[in-house]
Amino acid sequence: MAVHPTVVVAQPTMASSWPQTLKTNQWSSDVCDCCEDMGICCFGFWCPWCLSCKISSDFGECLCLPLLDGCCGGIIPPVTLTLRTAIRERYSIQGTVCNDCCVTTCCTWCVWCQMARELKRHRNPVVLMAAPLAAAPLVATAPYSPHPAQPLPPGLYPKLS
Repeated sequence: MAVHPTVVVAQPTMASSWPQTLKTNQWSSDVCDCCEDMGICCFGFWCPWCLSCKISSDFGECLCLPLLDGCCGGIIPPVTLTLRTAIRERYSIQGTVCNDCCVTTCCTWCVWCQMARELKRHRNPVVLMAAPLAAAPLVATAPYSPHPAQPLPPGLYPKLS
């Protein structure tokens, strides 16, 4: 029996089983648009740690997770960076981890306010509804009594005020 050598005609490529989604959305507001929502702006200014913990909780993460940013002692806040990237990925917002890293390092508290505005936007979607038609007025009537000669006991008649 003769052994024939195997000849590679095409180089193997890496196949991805993970669906590639196009990121077509933008952030609902810019990092520096803190005054767009004054409630979030004031919350972030007066109690930034409370705001960051609330956002973490609203996003489904541990309430105290943002407190680790203060414990890590580095230049880049890792929890802020990770949460911003996760929000961007969940809502298919354009951007890169490098951009997230730069923004979270330079404007940490403004980024938390931006994330709060984004979560608020996605939590309260705009719903358009038609106005209801005018309903017929309700008329109060006494309950049916099979024997009109016998009055109903007190308390069974509706109060008409």
